[in-house]
Amino acid sequence: MRQNPSFAMTDVDEIRRLIDLNPWVTLVSHTDDGLVASHYAVMLDDTRDDLTIVGHVGKPDDAILGLGERELLVVVQGPHGYITPRWYGDVPAVPTWNFVSAHLSGIPELLAPEENLRVLERLVDRFEGDDDDARGLYALPNDAAFVERLERGTVGFRLTPTRVTAKRKLSQNRSADVVETIIDGLSSHNAPLAAEMRRAADARVRP
Repeated sequence: MRQNPSFAMTDVDEIRRLIDLNPWVTLVSHTDDGLVASHYAVMLDDTRDDLTIVGHVGKPDDAILGLGERELLVVVQGPHGYITPRWYGDVPAVPTWNFVSAHLSGIPELLAPEENLRVLERLVDRFEGDDDDARGLYALPNDAAFVERLERGTVGFRLTPTRVTAKRKLSQNRSADVVETIIDGLSSHNAPLAAEMRRAADARVRP
Protein backbone atom coordinates (compact mmCIF):
# COMPACT_ATOMS: atom_id res chain seq x y z
CA MET A 1 0.00 0.00 0.00
CA ARG A 2 1.59 3.23 -1.14
CA GLN A 3 1.84 5.64 1.74
CA ASN A 4 1.00 9.33 1.65
CA PRO A 5 2.17 11.45 4.60
CA SER A 6 -1.14 13.35 4.59
CA PHE A 7 -3.07 10.13 5.14
CA ALA A 8 -0.62 8.12 7.25
CA MET A 9 -2.01 6.54 10.40
CA THR A 10 0.78 5.98 12.90
CA ASP A 11 -0.97 6.03 16.28
CA VAL A 12 -0.82 2.48 17.69
CA ASP A 13 -4.07 2.92 19.60
CA GLU A 14 -5.87 3.95 16.40
CA ILE A 15 -4.51 0.94 14.51
CA ARG A 16 -5.53 -1.32 17.40
CA ARG A 17 -9.01 0.18 17.21
CA LEU A 18 -9.11 -0.54 13.47
CA ILE A 19 -8.15 -4.18 14.03
CA ASP A 20 -10.60 -4.62 16.90
CA LEU A 21 -13.53 -3.24 14.89
CA ASN A 22 -12.61 -5.08 11.68
CA PRO A 23 -11.41 -8.56 12.66
CA TRP A 24 -12.19 -10.28 9.32
CA VAL A 25 -8.84 -9.99 7.53
CA THR A 26 -7.03 -11.24 4.45
CA LEU A 27 -3.87 -13.32 4.95
CA VAL A 28 -1.45 -13.17 2.02
CA SER A 29 1.69 -15.23 1.54
CA HIS A 30 4.19 -15.61 -1.30
CA THR A 31 4.87 -19.27 -2.00
CA ASP A 32 6.83 -21.22 -4.57
CA ASP A 33 3.59 -21.46 -6.55
CA GLY A 34 2.94 -17.72 -6.37
CA LEU A 35 0.74 -15.56 -4.16
CA VAL A 36 -1.94 -17.23 -2.05
CA ALA A 37 -4.58 -15.64 0.16
CA SER A 38 -7.05 -16.78 2.82
CA HIS A 39 -9.66 -15.02 4.94
CA TYR A 40 -9.99 -15.45 8.70
CA ALA A 41 -10.95 -13.58 11.85
CA VAL A 42 -8.17 -12.36 14.14
CA MET A 43 -8.00 -10.60 17.49
CA LEU A 44 -5.54 -8.43 19.32
CA ASP A 45 -3.38 -10.45 21.69
CA ASP A 46 -4.89 -9.72 25.11
CA THR A 47 -1.51 -10.15 26.80
CA ARG A 48 0.09 -7.32 24.81
CA ASP A 49 -0.55 -3.62 24.25
CA ASP A 50 1.10 -3.42 20.82
CA LEU A 51 -0.15 -4.58 17.40
CA THR A 52 0.32 -8.30 18.04
CA ILE A 53 -2.59 -10.34 16.76
CA VAL A 54 -3.67 -13.95 17.29
CA GLY A 55 -5.83 -16.19 15.17
CA HIS A 56 -6.04 -19.57 13.54
CA VAL A 57 -6.39 -21.17 10.14
CA GLY A 58 -8.01 -24.45 9.23
CA LYS A 59 -5.80 -27.22 7.91
CA PRO A 60 -4.42 -27.41 5.23
CA ASP A 61 -4.36 -23.60 4.91
CA ASP A 62 -1.36 -23.57 7.24
CA ALA A 63 0.64 -25.55 4.68
CA ILE A 64 -0.71 -23.56 1.73
CA LEU A 65 0.29 -20.28 3.39
CA GLY A 66 3.58 -21.65 4.73
CA LEU A 67 2.46 -20.45 8.14
CA GLY A 68 5.40 -19.95 10.47
CA GLU A 69 7.93 -20.43 7.68
CA ARG A 70 7.66 -17.22 5.67
CA GLU A 71 6.42 -13.67 5.90
CA LEU A 72 2.68 -13.24 6.16
CA LEU A 73 0.86 -10.07 5.10
CA VAL A 74 -2.33 -9.35 7.04
CA VAL A 75 -4.66 -6.87 5.34
CA VAL A 76 -7.12 -5.14 7.67
CA GLN A 77 -9.91 -3.30 5.85
CA GLY A 78 -11.98 -0.70 7.67
CA PRO A 79 -14.85 1.47 6.41
CA HIS A 80 -14.57 2.54 2.78
CA GLY A 81 -16.68 3.97 0.00
CA TYR A 82 -17.09 6.01 -3.16
CA ILE A 83 -16.83 9.80 -2.97
CA THR A 84 -18.62 11.64 -5.78
CA PRO A 85 -17.21 14.93 -7.11
CA ARG A 86 -20.70 16.41 -6.70
CA TRP A 87 -19.86 16.87 -3.03
CA TYR A 88 -16.92 19.17 -3.87
CA GLY A 89 -19.05 21.95 -5.32
CA ASP A 90 -18.73 23.69 -8.68
CA VAL A 91 -15.01 23.07 -9.17
CA PRO A 92 -13.00 20.75 -11.46
CA ALA A 93 -12.87 17.38 -9.67
CA VAL A 94 -12.92 13.63 -10.18
CA PRO A 95 -14.31 10.83 -8.00
CA THR A 96 -12.22 9.12 -5.35
CA TRP A 97 -12.53 6.36 -2.76
CA ASN A 98 -12.16 7.01 0.96
CA PHE A 99 -10.94 4.22 3.21
CA VAL A 100 -9.15 3.11 6.34
CA SER A 101 -6.77 0.16 6.05
CA ALA A 102 -3.69 -1.38 7.63
CA HIS A 103 -1.08 -3.88 6.43
CA LEU A 104 0.74 -5.92 9.08
CA SER A 105 3.70 -8.05 7.99
CA GLY A 106 5.87 -10.54 9.80
CA ILE A 107 6.64 -14.22 10.31
CA PRO A 108 3.98 -15.67 12.63
CA GLU A 109 4.69 -17.87 15.62
CA LEU A 110 2.67 -21.09 15.74
CA LEU A 111 0.71 -21.68 18.93
CA ALA A 112 0.82 -24.82 21.06
CA PRO A 113 -2.51 -26.67 21.24
CA GLU A 114 -3.33 -25.34 24.74
CA GLU A 115 -2.86 -21.72 23.68
CA ASN A 116 -4.69 -22.31 20.41
CA LEU A 117 -7.66 -23.59 22.44
CA ARG A 118 -7.60 -20.45 24.55
CA VAL A 119 -7.60 -18.28 21.41
CA LEU A 120 -10.43 -20.30 19.89
CA GLU A 121 -12.45 -19.87 23.09
CA ARG A 122 -11.79 -16.12 23.13
CA LEU A 123 -12.81 -15.87 19.50
CA VAL A 124 -16.13 -17.63 20.10
CA ASP A 125 -16.83 -15.54 23.22
CA ARG A 126 -16.04 -12.32 21.36
CA PHE A 127 -18.60 -12.90 18.63
CA GLU A 128 -21.22 -14.74 20.66
CA GLY A 129 -21.40 -11.74 22.97
CA ASP A 130 -23.04 -11.75 26.38
CA ASP A 131 -26.65 -12.47 25.45
CA ASP A 132 -28.47 -14.96 27.65
CA ASP A 133 -28.45 -17.53 24.85
CA ALA A 134 -24.77 -17.02 23.90
CA ARG A 135 -23.13 -20.37 23.19
CA GLY A 136 -19.52 -20.69 24.26
CA LEU A 137 -17.03 -23.11 22.79
CA TYR A 138 -17.51 -25.62 25.62
CA ALA A 139 -21.26 -25.11 26.03
CA LEU A 140 -23.41 -28.22 25.71
CA PRO A 141 -23.86 -30.21 23.57
CA ASN A 142 -20.13 -29.61 22.98
CA ASP A 143 -17.77 -31.35 25.36
CA ALA A 144 -13.99 -31.19 25.89
CA ALA A 145 -13.33 -34.18 23.61
CA PHE A 146 -15.29 -32.57 20.78
CA VAL A 147 -13.48 -29.24 21.19
CA GLU A 148 -10.07 -30.94 21.26
CA ARG A 149 -10.87 -32.75 18.01
CA LEU A 150 -11.88 -29.41 16.54
CA GLU A 151 -8.60 -27.83 17.68
CA ARG A 152 -6.57 -30.53 15.96
CA GLY A 153 -8.05 -29.40 12.64
CA THR A 154 -6.71 -25.87 13.12
CA VAL A 155 -3.36 -24.15 13.51
CA GLY A 156 -3.18 -21.15 15.80
CA PHE A 157 -0.73 -18.31 15.30
CA ARG A 158 0.55 -15.13 16.88
CA LEU A 159 1.90 -12.36 14.65
CA THR A 160 3.95 -9.48 16.02
CA PRO A 161 4.37 -7.34 12.90
CA THR A 162 7.83 -6.20 11.90
CA ARG A 163 6.38 -3.86 9.28
CA VAL A 164 3.18 -1.82 9.55
CA THR A 165 1.60 0.47 6.98
CA ALA A 166 -1.68 2.08 7.97
CA LYS A 167 -3.63 4.64 5.99
CA ARG A 168 -6.65 6.78 6.77
CA LYS A 169 -7.82 8.54 3.61
CA LEU A 170 -10.84 10.54 4.74
CA SER A 171 -10.75 13.74 2.67
CA GLN A 172 -8.21 15.40 4.98
CA ASN A 173 -7.06 17.43 1.93
CA ARG A 174 -10.50 19.06 1.65
CA SER A 175 -11.93 22.06 3.48
CA ALA A 176 -14.01 21.58 6.62
CA ASP A 177 -17.15 22.63 4.72
CA VAL A 178 -16.56 20.03 2.00
CA VAL A 179 -15.88 17.34 4.61
CA GLU A 180 -19.22 18.15 6.24
CA THR A 181 -20.95 17.86 2.86
CA ILE A 182 -19.32 14.48 2.25
CA ILE A 183 -20.34 13.22 5.70
CA ASP A 184 -23.93 14.33 5.08
CA GLY A 185 -23.92 12.65 1.69
CA LEU A 186 -22.57 9.38 3.08
CA SER A 187 -24.90 9.27 6.08
CA SER A 188 -27.85 7.87 4.14
CA HIS A 189 -26.06 4.91 2.53
CA ASN A 190 -22.65 4.38 4.17
CA ALA A 191 -23.04 5.08 7.88
CA PRO A 192 -19.76 3.36 8.93
CA LEU A 193 -17.66 5.57 6.64
CA ALA A 194 -19.63 8.67 7.62
CA ALA A 195 -19.04 7.89 11.30
CA GLU A 196 -15.32 7.36 10.72
CA MET A 197 -15.07 10.67 8.87
CA ARG A 198 -16.99 12.43 11.66
CA ARG A 199 -14.63 10.99 14.24
CA ALA A 200 -11.56 12.08 12.25
CA ALA A 201 -12.99 15.55 11.61
CA ASP A 202 -13.81 16.07 15.28
CA ALA A 203 -10.31 14.97 16.25
CA ARG A 204 -8.76 17.54 13.92
CA VAL A 205 -10.66 20.45 15.46
CA ARG A 206 -10.28 19.31 19.08
CA PRO A 207 -7.87 21.62 20.98
